[in-house]
Amino acid sequence: MYDYITGSVTELNPAFAVVDNNGLGFMINISLNSYNEVAKKAKEGSVKLYVYEAIREDAHVLYGFATKHERELFMMLISVSGVGPNTARMILSSLSPADLEQCIASGNVGMLKSVKGIVAKTAQRILVDLKDKIKTASDTLLDSNNATSAVYDEALSALVMLGFTQQMSQKALRKLLKDEPSITVEDAIKKSLKMM
Repeated sequence: MYDYITGSVTELNPAFAVVDNNGLGFMINISLNSYNEVAKKAKEGSVKLYVYEAIREDAHVLYGFATKHERELFMMLISVSGVGPNTARMILSSLSPADLEQCIASGNVGMLKSVKGIVAKTAQRILVDLKDKIKTASDTLLDSNNATSAVYDEALSALVMLGFTQQMSQKALRKLLKDEPSITVEDAIKKSLKMM
């Protein structure tokens, strides 16, 4: 699976971007949130999009995101029964990542139903399935410190690759980083393993 693609943008519209990487053009579907970020960075030259590859019988489709965080939300959304990649992209085009997290954390069905194509049943399913996976207000500590946030992201990724659930790993890391904000990635992983 691809993690990210960097290169210059040769075509950009609110639905997709074409990124030239060493003479190979990748057509990448994007959300409106990512479109705004890509449009800014395209003027500076090179852009970096974190990608998700959806493999279907008739096509391999790339979805791109300006941040890893938005990609994580996308992957959470498509894990919900009845929510496909295009629906998840529509949600992320209608709501910013912060608004989506707030919507899910507070159980705001109305806000999700306001997204084109989302019916009440799907909105309820998203809220039920993702409520425990979304960041809570106590996680703002991680966002306020970029170094702490980087340690959290890296350690979480490693723990999930080792086979631990995202929810269990997040819980252990939040506790560790609250007690030891300056912990290294290696120590965070070792101590989390002892807690699980």
